[in-house]
Amino acid sequence: MSEKRLKSWGNNRAGQLGDGTWTDFRTTATTVLGLTSAEVVKIAAGGAGGHNGHGLTLLTDRTVQSWGANGSGQLGDGSVFSHNAPGQVVNLSNATDIAAGGQHSLALLADRTVVAWGHNNHGQLGNGNNMDSSVPVRVEGLNKVIAIAAGLSHSVALREDGSVWAWGHNINGQLGDGTSASRNVASRVGGLTEVTLIAAGGNHNLALVGRPGSDGVLMAWGHNSAGQLGDDTTTHRFTPVKTKDTWSGEVSRIAAGCNHSLAVTGTDNTLHAWGQNTSGQLGDGTTDQREAPVPVVGLTGVQLVAGGREHTVVLLGDNTVRSWGDNGSGQLGDGTTTDSATPVTTLTALTGVDKIAAAIGGDFSLAN
Repeated sequence: MSEKRLKSWGNNRAGQLGDGTWTDFRTTATTVLGLTSAEVVKIAAGGAGGHNGHGLTLLTDRTVQSWGANGSGQLGDGSVFSHNAPGQVVNLSNATDIAAGGQHSLALLADRTVVAWGHNNHGQLGNGNNMDSSVPVRVEGLNKVIAIAAGLSHSVALREDGSVWAWGHNINGQLGDGTSASRNVASRVGGLTEVTLIAAGGNHNLALVGRPGSDGVLMAWGHNSAGQLGDDTTTHRFTPVKTKDTWSGEVSRIAAGCNHSLAVTGTDNTLHAWGQNTSGQLGDGTTDQREAPVPVVGLTGVQLVAGGREHTVVLLGDNTVRSWGDNGSGQLGDGTTTDSATPVTTLTALTGVDKIAAAIGGDFSLAN
């Protein structure tokens, strides 16, 4: 390939593949229009329901481009019209990180504050009201932020002091404040200090307490009907609980899908998964729900991992991409629509991949 480009595959009903078409879905990778890999710093994929997805990319000039579904203003372009090719998020510069939720989006700015846009029915924009916004608005009362994550209808931030803050929908305890009351301003997650990594699932969250790859302890809270908290129960948790550490070695990376969770562990970078497994998204060769972590079959050398609605995507040390789980819209990228409970090879023709994303509530994936 003469010039590496951002790639996408899977469901495209809302234009979330960004290739300028409204083709229902693609089972192999297509090219997102107008973006060279050299420009792309970070990528994010969001969505609420398989046909409703949107993509984000942070560029080297610290602006953000967006595409896909936009019924709630989640593209941040001042409109509520979906777009099948990237366009710039308005009134946004100096971004350093991005996150895509169900129908809302987040950006971390260079001054360590956070802005948000899109759906706000549960206060997931964190600006003190519950009105949707098609342009970025400031998350109130939050500074010194070093990482962000977005769930279906809630948002999470990690501050430089190791504390975790959350806002938005809270019916299953996803804000971790001991209540089920949704909040439109950020509140501190109870009992967590010295956190270094965060991840948001559909209605649950993960946090690593301690150093990645060293002495970290994995904590989880929120929705747990499929065992996605990994505490050997299916009880919702309104404050953080410890995930059962069935692995050897230490946790170095974490990620979450809609109702499943993922952790890279050990010196050989194996992957463990737990929670919902209806489509084989845990990659253990079965479709059995798991309330505690199990190893993904035959997979080591995992560098990055991303969870979708019912599929999982990983980047391996040789810069190849593997995926497994639901494939009804081609989101595994292997040229078929056949589900797989074990990893299959994706993007065989693409080399040099160093970024991946999967839509937490949608059925599409991105790689750059």
